[in-house]
Amino acid sequence: MDLWIAAALAAALFQTVRFMLQKHLSQVSLSAAGATFARFVYSAPVAVVLMLLYGGLPVLPGATFWGFGIVGGAAQITATVCTVMLFGRRNLAVGMTFIKVEVLLTALIGMVVLGETVSPAGLLAMIVGIAGVLVLGGPVESSGPLLRRLISPSAALGLSAGALFGVSAVCYRGASLEVVGEDPVLRAVITLAAVTSMQMVGMAIWLRLREAGEMTRVIGAWRSAGWIGLTSMAGTFCWFTAFTLQNAAYVKAVGQVELIFGILGTVLIFRERISGREWLGMALLSGSILALVLVL
Repeated sequence: MDLWIAAALAAALFQTVRFMLQKHLSQVSLSAAGATFARFVYSAPVAVVLMLLYGGLPVLPGATFWGFGIVGGAAQITATVCTVMLFGRRNLAVGMTFIKVEVLLTALIGMVVLGETVSPAGLLAMIVGIAGVLVLGGPVESSGPLLRRLISPSAALGLSAGALFGVSAVCYRGASLEVVGEDPVLRAVITLAAVTSMQMVGMAIWLRLREAGEMTRVIGAWRSAGWIGLTSMAGTFCWFTAFTLQNAAYVKAVGQVELIFGILGTVLIFRERISGREWLGMALLSGSILALVLVL
């Protein structure tokens, strides 16, 4: 097996485990914001240490870097909160499938903002994806009318998370390009350390002002919450390794195995049932995303 394939599979597995941990903590002890904070408070110190070990004390980037980092970091925080809230409404596999709409929304944003064209095959893939979102978006108890599916809370949370994750990815790309140096690994490590540190501080201030006592609960849940930070760091490292070795489209295609991991977690860990309609919605959206990734 090629190294990039192994890295993509490992990244998908680490990310699934992180989602499972966040879902568990949001159900038993932490709020959605607390479960999100756990990701950054335990990963930021590790990111800083990795940066220092790999490249030493870096030259501080300019204002553009920090602007991209702040916007991208805020978008990722909000997207993660939406994700944890979505997991509270739907099972793990369905929630993870909703988030994968990020690929579709990123392509649409590229069309509107950057004027990028989409091939007929890509447009067809998007239409299939919209159908999958509508199937998944309805309430669990009944199919519901079309409009109700489109504006349901689950659909709103999933689409919001996907769009915001897309915004964060674009901003992180812009921030990394502002770092002086030819080594892409060093640029990524510096960006990761800076952004996660800002996210940790920003969320700490938010929790102190809006959810008194939640930081104490996050620290108290370190046995589980610490693993969120570690799996987040491991997943990011594996994704980056795969991207440096192979075309991102192929890496993303392999990464769709994350949905299979999500189904296994739903059934084996959380003992949640997946309905026939949810299977259909996940199949449509997964097929749409895979097709779109391959044609872009």
